[in-house]
Parts: sequence; C-alpha cells; structure tokens
Amino acid sequence: MARNEQNIIQNLDWLSVLIYAACVSMGLFNVYASVYDPEEQTKLFDLSNNAGRQFMFIGTSALIVIAILVIDHKFWEVFAPFIYGACILLLLVVLVVATDIKGSKSWIKFGSFSLQPAEFAKTGTALLLSQFITQPHINLSRWKDIAWTAGIILLPMVLIVASKEVGCALVFVSFLIVLYREGLPGIYPSIVLVAIVLFILSLFFSPLYISLGLTLFGFLVYYFIIPRYDRTKKTAINLVVIFGLMMFFTTSVEFLVNNVLQTHHRNRIKVLVDPKLDPTGIGWNVTQSKIAIGSGRLWGKGFLDGTQTKFNFVPEQHSDFIFCTIGEEHGFIGSAAVVLLLLGLMCRVVFLAERQRTRFARAYGYCVAGILFFHFLVNIGMTIGLMVVIGIPLPFFSYGGSSMWSFTILLFIFLKLDAQRPYTLSRT
Repeated sequence: MARNEQNIIQNLDWLSVLIYAACVSMGLFNVYASVYDPEEQTKLFDLSNNAGRQFMFIGTSALIVIAILVIDHKFWEVFAPFIYGACILLLLVVLVVATDIKGSKSWIKFGSFSLQPAEFAKTGTALLLSQFITQPHINLSRWKDIAWTAGIILLPMVLIVASKEVGCALVFVSFLIVLYREGLPGIYPSIVLVAIVLFILSLFFSPLYISLGLTLFGFLVYYFIIPRYDRTKKTAINLVVIFGLMMFFTTSVEFLVNNVLQTHHRNRIKVLVDPKLDPTGIGWNVTQSKIAIGSGRLWGKGFLDGTQTKFNFVPEQHSDFIFCTIGEEHGFIGSAAVVLLLLGLMCRVVFLAERQRTRFARAYGYCVAGILFFHFLVNIGMTIGLMVVIGIPLPFFSYGGSSMWSFTILLFIFLKLDAQRPYTLSRT
C-alpha cells in the first residue's frame, strides 16, 4: 500500500464522519421508538424486530466503510462503467424475479431479508455520470453530449419505473444540480423547474385560468422585460411557441394523472390537493403524520412516550415516516436538530466538493449532495403534507438495509476521494 493510502485515516473529513455517526445513531433510537411495545418490552438489539435489524444494518455499514477506505481511490473512476453496468443488470433481474411488496416490484428477497437494487443504482449512476461529464472532450453545451448524458440518467430511471418504484426514479432528477455545476446551460434546468411548477399549478387550478395567466405573463415579458430593440417578429414567434408549449403541457396534466399514473399515485396527488379528502382512507397517513408531529409541540412528549407512535397510528412510521417519531417524541427542538444535522452534512459535502483537485471528485461530490438534498426535501415535505407521498427514505434515519448501505456507500466513496486530495495532481 502506498504511503498516501496509509494516511487516508488522518486526512478523512472527520466532521462529516461525526455528522454521519450522529444521524445513524439518532435514526436507530427513533426506529426503536417507532416499534417499541411497552407490554412486550421490546429489546433494542433483538433481531426479531426492526430496531435490532437496523442495528445489524449499521454494523455491516461500518464494515462497508472500512472496505471503501481500503480500496484504492482510483478504482471508483476507472471501474465506474462496470459498477453502472452491474446496477443496470440488477435492475433487469428485478423485473424478472422481484417479489411484489405493497404494489412495488423492486425488491429481491433473500430469506427474511430483501434488497432493493434501485437504491444502489443511484450510486452507480453518480459514478458513471461523474466520469463521463468530466472527460476533456465532453461539452454539455453540445446536443450530442447532452443526449449521452441524458441516456446515462434515463436508463436506470426507466427500469425503476418499470418496477413500479416511481418515487425512487424521481431522485435521479437531482443530477441536474451536478450537470448545471459542470456546464449544462441554465435553460435546461429552467425547463424542468417550469414543468414542475406548471404541473403543481395544474393540480390546483383549471387549465383555462393557467392559460390566461400564461398569456398575460407573455405580454408582460414582451413589452416590459425584453428591450425595445429586441422586440422583433422572430422574438414574438419564439415567445408564442414557448408559451404555447407551456399551455399544451398544462392541458396534458389531467390526462397524465388520470390515464398514465397508477391509482395509488392519483390518490396521493388528490390528498395533496385536498388534505381533508377521505382522512380515514387515502389521506390517513398524512393526516396522522401531521397530528403526530404537531402533538410534539416544542420539546416533545419524551423518548418512548409518543402516543401516536406507540399505538401505530402512522403506517410505515419506522421507514418513510420516521420524521413523525422525531417530531412527536422530541418536538420542534428535536426536529430542528435533525434538519440542521442533514443540512450541515449537505453543506459540508458541497464545501468539500468545491476544494477537489479533480473534476471527477468534484462532480461526484455534487451528485452526493443532490441525492441527499432530494431525499431530505421530499421525505420531510411529505410527512408534513407539503409534498406528494412518494415513499423515499430519510437519509441515515429511516429503517432499511438497502437505504442504509446505499447512502453509506454513496457518502464514503466521496470522503475517500476527498481524503486522497492532498496527494492528487490538479485535473480541472
């Protein structure tokens, strides 16, 4: 082993490691709280319950961390295509052998345990994407290179959607962050953001009202934003085409929702639009989630004293809705601590990414930050009723071996790359 590899431990960003350790520790105790039964006196390290299994997942994650730190840092860039290919192969296998679990066929069962390849596909895609877009001959302003980049992202997305795991597929949208950082023209992320805004508006307002609003906005842009010398016939035609496409997209949302999405997806959207819709049926999860979080008030009810948690009012509270347990038992203070921890980790990753000496390490760092941010934003947003419930975990807190291992691998590959930075020649 080279001397610089031997010094990896002392060069490791221990602040990130400390935040990681704090998150997984808090996550373990909150998973325990979510499954605790006062009558049976549930044991924390009993493998027959989710808390005991989560402890095992954390222990195996420690072994994964050691393996990542031992492996040469060049491995991740050189073998990125093979790692990506292995992830695609697993996603294809899932379509054939997966077991249907609550409407999703994205899990491969091994006895009493299940593995979700879609979680690991995010890391595989992040590695290949970082390797591809940072090659000297790649220019994200060229259509050809944009098409290849889009293909890298869309292939796993399509396979994940085919396995009926739409929520996990949407996480891949977060790669727009790294693409923009590495030179993708701002028009493309803007188009995606506009489409998201129009989709949300179409859920709340009639297409007629949105079309009238877009028409008015188009006139304001032409006469008050565009300089007088640029108000040509060509400019006017371009605006008509752009706003016409926006109107067409708006009118297509209703068809998309009613004819393309599955029933449970439509129900979740309806709950977002009307939170009071069927509170004892399709709106049960979100309603009980908000009750649990609100009942915690400032300081919370105390560890293992949450009534909503204790009596299992919120389904999936140990996984997708783990933030309910935090809000109820630890209140606003505990919830804020969790939010600050995760935000701190994401900001730290971005800081580390910006100081990298290679474009690959920098790009991969932004992939890590983007994925963590998407999970953080959507998971907490859906538990408080601000976003559609799409079933994605809260990083390092939610129960699950696949999510714990995948987030650990995702983060520590980057920390290994960062630890190697002092011995790396600049390649920008």
